[in-house]
Amino acid sequence: MEKVIIIGSGPAGYTAALYTSRANLNPLQFEGEEVGGQLMTTTDVENYPGFAEGITGPEMMDIFKKQAARFGTRMIPKNVTKVDLSARPFKVWVGEQEYQSQSIIIATGATAKLLNIPSEKTFWGKGISACATCDGAFFKDVKVAVVGGGDTAMEEALFLTRYASKVYVIHRRDEFRASKIMADRVQQHEKIEIIWNSVVDEYTGDGMGLKGLRLKNTQTGDTSNLEVEGCFVAIGHKPNTDIFAGQLELQENKYIKTKSDSTYTNVDGVFACGDVQDHVYRQAVTAAGTGCMAAIDTERWLEEQGL
Repeated sequence: MEKVIIIGSGPAGYTAALYTSRANLNPLQFEGEEVGGQLMTTTDVENYPGFAEGITGPEMMDIFKKQAARFGTRMIPKNVTKVDLSARPFKVWVGEQEYQSQSIIIATGATAKLLNIPSEKTFWGKGISACATCDGAFFKDVKVAVVGGGDTAMEEALFLTRYASKVYVIHRRDEFRASKIMADRVQQHEKIEIIWNSVVDEYTGDGMGLKGLRLKNTQTGDTSNLEVEGCFVAIGHKPNTDIFAGQLELQENKYIKTKSDSTYTNVDGVFACGDVQDHVYRQAVTAAGTGCMAAIDTERWLEEQGL
């Protein structure tokens, strides 16, 4: 019988593990097969406090992991395949193996929706990103593109004008689905050019990184080349909540709903932190912050239960 099981890793999961292990709760953490979460595909992190010279995502996650392990967190790099949150103790399965716990912290994160073009993997982190706030500063005085037509794409494009010499917004239709105010700001910005009725057909470049995009017109089928050194895919994120569907209250966009100013879910004893419940900020530092909150919420809740 575990006191705490943490599902997921990344900044939220490892911070929750650090805090619960230091509180002598002896947590068991299922890191997932993609240990470290989204930061494992981020080459440089310059906006996390404490790393004055910057650090790579994998290096940062290795430090987080070692710090949590130092205080006794037991880690298993496997995916949780099923949960039963209908009664305590909660049940968690990894394949056929069943585990039981008095409380659960969910930190399964979210996955950026991508275009799934083969060359996307080649240039991921070498010019292709899904987060302008994270990576925009690396593209000073160069041309970049944003793919998408919603509010997120508009926000990314406007943010990138602070750094890039020119921002192209590529959209598959002839009108944005973004709110009118955001769409108007983008269309009126002197640094932004919109390419309508187009999709990215291929990413092009060399061993150093992305150099351009091959675009395909959705109406004529014609292709053209666009020279850019950065491409931000802004077609949304998918929270990793499939195994919790029907057991936890989710928002319309499938993110876990947490109670105001806390990490409490609608199930007593189950807490959620990081990008699995945050669709607004989606930063490493905010994920770590909610991981801390989840650990403190869990510790206090266990104490209230006399556990």
